[in-house]
Amino acid sequence: MRFLTYASEQGPRLGVLVGELVYDVPALYRRLFRAQGKTPDGAIPTDLLAFIDRSSVVLVRRLLALARSLPASSRRAVARPLREVNLMAPLPRPRKNIYCMGRNYAEHAREGGVAPPEQPVWFTKPPTAVIGPFSPILYHAATQALDYEAELVVVIGRRGRNIPREQALEYVFGYTVMNDVTARDLQRERGQWFKGKSLDTFAPLGPWVVHRSALPDPQRLMVRSRVNGELRQEASTADMIFPVAALVADLSRGMTLEPGDLIATGTPAGVGMGFQPPRWLQVGDVVEVEVEGNGTLRNPIVAPGR
Repeated sequence: MRFLTYASEQGPRLGVLVGELVYDVPALYRRLFRAQGKTPDGAIPTDLLAFIDRSSVVLVRRLLALARSLPASSRRAVARPLREVNLMAPLPRPRKNIYCMGRNYAEHAREGGVAPPEQPVWFTKPPTAVIGPFSPILYHAATQALDYEAELVVVIGRRGRNIPREQALEYVFGYTVMNDVTARDLQRERGQWFKGKSLDTFAPLGPWVVHRSALPDPQRLMVRSRVNGELRQEASTADMIFPVAALVADLSRGMTLEPGDLIATGTPAGVGMGFQPPRWLQVGDVVEVEVEGNGTLRNPIVAPGR
C-alpha cells in the first residue's frame, strides 16, 4: 500500500503503487463506486492530503483489491509503469511545517557533543523546504557546512489531541522517508535549529507513503544513508529514545494533530559532523537515504542558479 504523487501534463496526480504499476487513484475511486452502483459522497480526492482526509483502511484495501483484479486491457487505461512516471514528493506542499524530533538516537546526540535528551526536543521545517525524492539539493551560499540526516517520517491520518500513547499508532496513516538536510554552521551560530534546517530544498521527501497496515511495527526498520555509495548511517528504529507512539502522544499533548501532518522522528549516528574532521557534503555528491520497507531517496548536491 504505497501512495505517491507524480507529475503529469494536467499537474500533480495521486497514484497507488501495486508491484511496478502506478494506478491513478481518482480513476480507481470512480471504478470502485461504479462497480458498487453508488455515487461518491463528495468530491473524488485528487491529492494525497484530500485522500487522507476522507479515506479509511477499508477503502484503501478495496482500492488495492480492485487494482489487482483489473484485466490487462483495463489496466492500461488507469495505470502506467513506475519507470515511466516522474515522482514528486508524496505531499508536495504540506499544510503545516514539518514537526521534527531532535537527538532521538543516543549515539547521534553523543556525536554532536551533547547528552541524550530526557524529554522530546522539537523543531520544525517549513513546507517550502520540501522537494521530490530525486530532485537536487541546493548548496546555498549561506552555508559552508552542509550535512545529511536519514529519518523515518510519520504521516498522521486522524485528527486528535491528547492522544494516549497506547492508541497513538491508530492515528497514523502511514510512513515515508526524509533527508533532514542541515546547514550546521547556521544551526550553531544562531543558537537554534530552525534557520539551519529550513533553506529551500532541505527536505527531500518520499518516494511514497506506505500505509501503516503494511508496516504495523515502526520500531523494527533499518535506517541508512549513503554518500556517493559509501554507507554513512545504519541503525534500527528500535534504537530511538522516544518511539513513534511516544512522539505522537507527546506532540499531541494540548495541541491538535491533523490528517496529513508530518512528524520526522530523528536520525541515527553517522552524519557528516560526527567525523573527525567533519565530512560535509559538496557539490557533485549524491546522497541516498533509505528506510526499510519505505523506499530510497537519491538526491544530488548542486550549486544554486542564483
